[in-house]
Amino acid sequence: MSTQATPTTSLKGIGASPGVSVGHAFILDRKRVRTPKLRLAEAEVEPERARMRSALEKSDEQLAELKEQIARTEGHDHALILEAHRLMLHDPMLVDEVDRLIVQDRINAEWAVRRVARKLKHLFDNIPDEYFRERRSDVEYVADRVVRNLMGQAVDEEVEIPEEAIVVAHDLSPADAAMMVRSGRVAGFITDLGGQTSHTAIVARAREMPAVVGAGKASEQISPGDLVALDGSSGVILVNPTPEQIALFREAQRVQQQSEELALRTKDLPAVSTEGYRIRLNGNMEFLEEIPSLLAHGAEGIGLYRTEFMFLDRKTVPSEEEHYRAYKQVLEAMGGRPVTIRTLDLGGDKVPGKVKHEREPNPAMGLRAIRYCLSHRDLFRAQLRALLRASAHGNLRLMFPLICGMSELREARAELESCRTELSRAGVPLGKRFPVGIMVETPSAALIADRLAQEADFFSVGTNDLIQYTLAIDRQNRDVAYLYKPLHLSVLRSLQNIVSAAKSAGIPVSMCGEMAGDPIYSLVLLAMGFDELSMTSGQIPVVKNILRRSSRSEAAELLNNAMQLTTAEEIERYIRTEMDRRFISSEP
Repeated sequence: MSTQATPTTSLKGIGASPGVSVGHAFILDRKRVRTPKLRLAEAEVEPERARMRSALEKSDEQLAELKEQIARTEGHDHALILEAHRLMLHDPMLVDEVDRLIVQDRINAEWAVRRVARKLKHLFDNIPDEYFRERRSDVEYVADRVVRNLMGQAVDEEVEIPEEAIVVAHDLSPADAAMMVRSGRVAGFITDLGGQTSHTAIVARAREMPAVVGAGKASEQISPGDLVALDGSSGVILVNPTPEQIALFREAQRVQQQSEELALRTKDLPAVSTEGYRIRLNGNMEFLEEIPSLLAHGAEGIGLYRTEFMFLDRKTVPSEEEHYRAYKQVLEAMGGRPVTIRTLDLGGDKVPGKVKHEREPNPAMGLRAIRYCLSHRDLFRAQLRALLRASAHGNLRLMFPLICGMSELREARAELESCRTELSRAGVPLGKRFPVGIMVETPSAALIADRLAQEADFFSVGTNDLIQYTLAIDRQNRDVAYLYKPLHLSVLRSLQNIVSAAKSAGIPVSMCGEMAGDPIYSLVLLAMGFDELSMTSGQIPVVKNILRRSSRSEAAELLNNAMQLTTAEEIERYIRTEMDRRFISSEP
């Protein structure tokens, strides 16, 4: 067997879509076209401007056609990614600047496009929000398409993919990702670039396909045909694994499939511990197309519907009617199950039309989320009015992000009531009053959770931000990312304080951060007394299986033992050992 003669290489990336897969590498090498650099004579400037306009028109037509194809096969929301690329083709920041360089610097269009793209990518690099930082790839895709059209080269070429292929690429464009998925021959994705919110990650999760992104130089270290095993949860990649390692991955694959089959057979049963403690398992989503997969995996509702995607890659903010239609669709699709919709969780630097004059030096700590909404009442009220109208179509729960103190909660609720009164007086049909909760994601909210619980109808813990703010680290910063520790004693104490405050006030408490969907933390969260956990579809079966096989009293003993330890490393080692002993060693 070839794998025995070739040394095994171990790579590590970001687990972007859970699941284990083994297959042979298919390297997608979309080499960037070499850009000519020419100086123009005076007489060549106007023809060059016309050539650029022609390339933009051709690119626009290609993207319109692709958008239509993807809308038919992947759904309208995924097609919006292509619409964003079309908008970029008409953006003055690209078009006017390229034209200026052709006229003033007298350089050819290809060179001008690359220069402008480099400048735009630099702007995205400095955005702290992961989702928006990932959009720098969009600039690259659009620029490459225009340059190829300028040079008369082929774009969107279909490639022949072998069965059960692990697609390895430096990066994947939305068009490539959709084309690969449509082929039905892909067993997994590996990309050098990207994060949890890259196009590849979003497409892979929606199609329940294992994926590892941000894997450094994987496309250079993996050769065509190499046997590759990947774990889309841990981000581990083994290239040319030994027969023993393959056996372990195959076994993990078997256990995963068995676990999913078990969960699918019991998907309508509640997630209840052996003594009868009930936890609701919900799904996180941002696209309507994710709902069938969530329901198929046993989601009892939506624990987090991110509304930010409606604000992305457009020139104007969404209208009240656009908000209303989106929320109505989700509520109706969930057929009476609870849907928790989070109001806008962005800063002014990402809201359409606000980019230039509202950029601030540290947006993560600045005017964002509920702070931004309370500073821009027209935008906030459009979303609140739409939510109130949509409440007539399903079981809505409304959640405000980044609440740090009682004043913000009261102000936000007052605005909601003002909108309700306005709509009622106008005779607009509204649903019944719905719960209004908050995301607990800052140390300040965790510390005054007892007070906030008096006026919030529910808590939902956003662990990604809570952990970052509690430990004062940016997990996107490679120099300090190792300090991101969900089992740090300070984090565990914060979580206990939040749950305790909610229980004392008699309100439900849920978790919708990444910690909720990682099976390693399931017993910790069961012991603490969370009422609901919300995660991506692929994580639901495993977490449900663990909860249904566990005793809450034993989980409480495990948590108590863990909290006697001091360092995050000691606690994590203890928890992992116990989880391995209790679940992996007992697997059939």
